[in-house]
Amino acid sequence: MDEITFKSDTVLSDVHLHTPNQRHLMVRLSGVGQPVFLSQFKLLWNQASQTDSGAEGGNHRAHPAEVTTPARSPPGSGCSSEGVSLQAGAGATSQEEVAAQLDEDGDLDVVRRPRAASPSEPSGPPRDKVWRGALLLADYILSQRDLFRGRTVLELGAGTGLASILAATVAQTVYCTDVGADLLAMCQRNIALNSHLTATGGGVIKVKELDWLKDDLCTDPEVPFSWSEEDISDLYGHTTILLAAEVFYDDDLTDALFKTLCRLAHKLKNASTAILSVEKRLNFTLRHLDVTCEAYDHFRSCLRRLEGLTGGRLRFTVEPVDVSFPQLLVYERIQQLELWKVFVEPVTEPVVSADTAS
Repeated sequence: MDEITFKSDTVLSDVHLHTPNQRHLMVRLSGVGQPVFLSQFKLLWNQASQTDSGAEGGNHRAHPAEVTTPARSPPGSGCSSEGVSLQAGAGATSQEEVAAQLDEDGDLDVVRRPRAASPSEPSGPPRDKVWRGALLLADYILSQRDLFRGRTVLELGAGTGLASILAATVAQTVYCTDVGADLLAMCQRNIALNSHLTATGGGVIKVKELDWLKDDLCTDPEVPFSWSEEDISDLYGHTTILLAAEVFYDDDLTDALFKTLCRLAHKLKNASTAILSVEKRLNFTLRHLDVTCEAYDHFRSCLRRLEGLTGGRLRFTVEPVDVSFPQLLVYERIQQLELWKVFVEPVTEPVVSADTAS
């Protein structure tokens, strides 16, 4: 038997799931040692039941379109679910996937290593899950459609492109961005699968690479998903909404994202709003001998630092979003799911008369 070694930040348990009478199966530990649970969701909205957004969110339950897919992933780029389609009846059922992971005694059979990739499949960790925070953001988009109507939207760390696809049902242009040709190609496939959702509204989705660790956008035409000068001009000239869902699991990446937000805000010609989705994950660690949520705490500290910036030409205002808006996706909307808005506006210089100055 191998010797078990505990490190100072070993996750001993996950206590953020408090919903009773629910079946939660841990399928593996994520890349940063957090448990990954399997659940499911389905879309209860389609264009046949569209209404303008409002307090009630409209009657979106008349003709449910359904997709069932696991609802958490190992850290990647927000959310990631290969080939997820919002068409009615798309996808296999989660119950079938759960059954496949139980042994003959009914115990959970945890996969210790990813399967060896075939020549036709990319290597690396599987990207076949959607995070709950991405579903919360999707709910918000569906419930506040007027906010996105006719806008130019930029999604950072798009993963599957779920939020981009839903935003494009009413937005004019959506830039769906992430890093990695395989992941961006998956976004492209999902957009094609769901072109029926955006066809009526006429929204255009452009899949592009945007690396938070680089200061400039890639303009090399030889690189897949690079930016043209026309796209860059449109991005900076018209973008007013930025989205990011469940990308705050690693402190270095969180820092990089906030740096990117700040850099983009200074290049945008219009006032903008960033809408950020995060899940407050509570874990007991040996380092603290207590329940902590370090990634979330770091995210909040970044928000405070951003709001505290002074002396520049922009003002950043942060406020939480009330998440009591209608739930149009079936998933566990636990209390640890949060939405935050960052309003970016130019600083108005005070008008000083000559008499006052003297």
